[in-house]
Amino acid sequence: MPIIVNLDVMMAKRKMSLNELSEKVDLTLSNLSILKTGKAKAIRFTTLEAICNALDCQPGDILEYREK
Repeated sequence: MPIIVNLDVMMAKRKMSLNELSEKVDLTLSNLSILKTGKAKAIRFTTLEAICNALDCQPGDILEYREK
């Protein structure tokens, strides 16, 4: 899939654990893990907004498009 999820990169830059992010955005660890590993098929804008708010970043910092 040409959409790359860089959630782990942003979490490392902000020195935030998956547990901490899970609490801040009110998502389960398993759902965040699926997103972090790039296995998610979709993401809601409200979820993306909450993640960007918690990590103080832009959606483009988390999602990237790469042509094959």
